[in-house]
Amino acid sequence: MSIPKEPRQLMINLMYLVLTALLALNVSAEVMNAFFSLEKGIKDSSAIVDTNNATVLGGIQKQAETYKTEKNDSVLVAAKEVDQITKDFVDYVENIHKQLFEAAGGPSEKDPAIPKRMKDKDITTRLLVMGQNDDPTDLDALGPQLEQEIISVREKLLALADNDAVVSESLPLGIEDWQSKAGKGKKSWADYKFRQMPVAAVFPMLRKMQSDAKASASSVLNYLFKKVKGEEIIFDVFQPVISASKGYVIRGDEYQADVFLSAYSSTAGESTKIFVDGRELDIEEGKAIYTAKPSSIGTKKFKVRIDVTNPLTGQTESYDKEFEYEVGERSVTVSADKMNVFYIGVDNPVSVSAAGISSNELSVSISGGGGSIRKVGSANYVVEVKQPTDDCRINVRGGGLSDSKVFRVKRIPDPVARLGNKEDGSMGNGEFKAQQGVIAWLDNFDFEAKCAIQGFKLVRVPKRQDPIEVLNSGGTYSSDAKRIVDQARPGDTYYFFDVKARCPGDVAGRKINSMVFTIK
Repeated sequence: MSIPKEPRQLMINLMYLVLTALLALNVSAEVMNAFFSLEKGIKDSSAIVDTNNATVLGGIQKQAETYKTEKNDSVLVAAKEVDQITKDFVDYVENIHKQLFEAAGGPSEKDPAIPKRMKDKDITTRLLVMGQNDDPTDLDALGPQLEQEIISVREKLLALADNDAVVSESLPLGIEDWQSKAGKGKKSWADYKFRQMPVAAVFPMLRKMQSDAKASASSVLNYLFKKVKGEEIIFDVFQPVISASKGYVIRGDEYQADVFLSAYSSTAGESTKIFVDGRELDIEEGKAIYTAKPSSIGTKKFKVRIDVTNPLTGQTESYDKEFEYEVGERSVTVSADKMNVFYIGVDNPVSVSAAGISSNELSVSISGGGGSIRKVGSANYVVEVKQPTDDCRINVRGGGLSDSKVFRVKRIPDPVARLGNKEDGSMGNGEFKAQQGVIAWLDNFDFEAKCAIQGFKLVRVPKRQDPIEVLNSGGTYSSDAKRIVDQARPGDTYYFFDVKARCPGDVAGRKINSMVFTIK
């Protein structure tokens, strides 16, 4: 008898959906929402496999009850055990899903189907990887327990299929060879699979495990069905199904989806026609491929109609369904690491990144402010500027995007002249004479920069005597300035006028604050 192979084909297509969960971890709300759309799509598609498994199980029971033999009875017992093992595993994973949902804050106000902290990565790491003992190899965490459950369920299902090699190859449920794929530092499957994954990304992963279990059960049930004798089971319920490689695409990228009719063999294309938005698609092995290249962002919808000639009745039926996908846009992030402004005369560190694009693909340049930019790391750059402006641009190109961010260019702020640690006021005679000159201080400035005093005018006004004036070059006292400083007596007043300083990037010195000190 002929056993339909469509459940296995269905799961191969379903696995394309899961690839979306591997997007960059620091992503936008639109991508987070796409994960939940992905989860819903897997869950809805999984319901088709439930229907198929129930049909096969019903067929086995019908044959076993119609043709009573010891062998058929044992096959029916095994089929029911397959069904129970699968249901128990699905319930087990569903419980993990609920725990993760509650740990993420429960239903959000906007959408009760989405948890409050859908972007949180620490929740998944703590719950699924580290456990109470903060150890990724600790079985107290849910991840290692889930790994053992997957291994156990796979072994039980294979045992019911007599450990058949063909069935073993067709079972999607299992633990992948994570050691060869994981980076350094990964200590376990759970560590590789769930560490620092956003809550939203883990949900479709859990749904896929449930779907894999059902698909594995389908393979085993089909194997068992071959062992009972009787009338051949024929699927006569049809539904359009879409399996997209991506549920969220960037503008300019190609959107691709497999459109096929569920619950029929690969030869169904001979009596099937598939239309998308009224356009007929070519069918190969029972499925058609629909492609679109969106030119704008937002939700895109398309209607599918499948005309099927039922091989049992010869009648043609039409099945319609509308599908949608999200189109987003790549975004560029250019951030000054210290201040949101570039300063003349110092190195200005900048970080540049673009969602979905490798830093090696990006070309970064600068325009305005007499600036230059050089790369110092994978995503790190240093900017040097020479002229003040309000329109200095960091230009980013590559990977199909072109964007820029505007920065202001300023001179280094005016330094403050100080004598010792004072700007003015009274000073003891001994303390005043101990100073070696005037210093320029840059207060609250995050960059490593030093300004130098170019010169000042020093005036001593002795008590009840005429003032004495000295011009000083540089910040350190000249011999003339030192002489009148050493003459300081209580009651004297000293004035520091026309203080000039020069900072990195300055063409000429700038006038800064004056100081007045009374000797006590």
